Amino acid sequence: MINEIDGDAYALTASKVPAMPAPELDYLPPKPKLYRPRIGLIGAGGISASHLDAYREAGWEVAAICNRTLAKATARAVEYFPQAWTTDNPSEILNDNNIDVVDITLHPADRLPLMEAALNAGKHVLSQKPFVLDLDDGERLVELASANNLKLAVNQNGRWAPHLAWMREAVSMGLIGDLISCHANIHWDHSWIAGTPYEEIEDLILYDFGIHWFDFVSSVVGNRAHSIFASAVQTSNQTAKVPLMAQAFILLDGGQASLTFDGAVKHGARDTTYIAGTKGSLKSDGSDLGAQTVKLTRVGGCATPDLKGTWFNDGFTGAMGALLVAIENNSEPANSARNNLRSLAMVFAAIESRRTGQIISIGKVRKPKI
Repeated sequence: MINEIDGDAYALTASKVPAMPAPELDYLPPKPKLYRPRIGLIGAGGISASHLDAYREAGWEVAAICNRTLAKATARAVEYFPQAWTTDNPSEILNDNNIDVVDITLHPADRLPLMEAALNAGKHVLSQKPFVLDLDDGERLVELASANNLKLAVNQNGRWAPHLAWMREAVSMGLIGDLISCHANIHWDHSWIAGTPYEEIEDLILYDFGIHWFDFVSSVVGNRAHSIFASAVQTSNQTAKVPLMAQAFILLDGGQASLTFDGAVKHGARDTTYIAGTKGSLKSDGSDLGAQTVKLTRVGGCATPDLKGTWFNDGFTGAMGALLVAIENNSEPANSARNNLRSLAMVFAAIESRRTGQIISIGKVRKPKI
């Protein structure tokens, strides 16, 4: 005879956990102690405003700004760095011996030859995400940077969103023991892409937006992720041509992870992240990505840190700051291109899985159909 199991065993009720002080974690954007290079920015498009605003606030010098439409470069300089000189020729920045670091914000196909040229010109490089469209190209650039004793990093700015940064640091410090699961659920309205060039990217949600969360999962699980199953669907209420809802199930050695992207939610946006470990758990919840409350739960109680900062622009400060710290200390950037190839491999596998309906091994797809 099977004994009856009470409601607690079925998780119908949860026991109350006492509050405890939140541990002090080093989650804020990293900054170099003394190193203050002259930075050259190539690509003065929309996202460059966040880069420049973050660098100005951090006190870093942008010495030159380049854009193929010179007027755009000039406008950015006037607004953010009036002392910067401007050009429509990237070679002028690459040939300037006074510029040590180049931030390249162009689209991937246009960015690839410029990154190679910058590394050959002796410049450290921060690449906009996604890093490359082909893992073979990425590996070649990583080896080129290493051979030239240069640092190559990727602007995965989501790593320094305060809630994600704090949780990642908590995992790194062993506060929840061994990670057994990681789940992120994003519910928001992405319909603004209707009528824009973004509609030409069939796997927009997995590729352009989802890359932040694939990168986050990669940053906390390391090499444990081995395969992915993904899907996407158009909703009855969306106006955009490409699917606005997608999900991915990530198989880990000794665990699991998942990402859910509901990009057609008109009312009641919500974003949650949950990480479970053998000794505790982490939970972040909020109405949007700029208003998140994090809770750390362990045997001793539950802690709620008082988070400082915002994704925009702390994320951009963190991405450049991690590169500058690595140059100063001659270490590997936390957002190194070598590390980012693992995140990209997850994205590429997810895209192939969505297209084929099959579970895809991470790393198998070198160049997805985007």
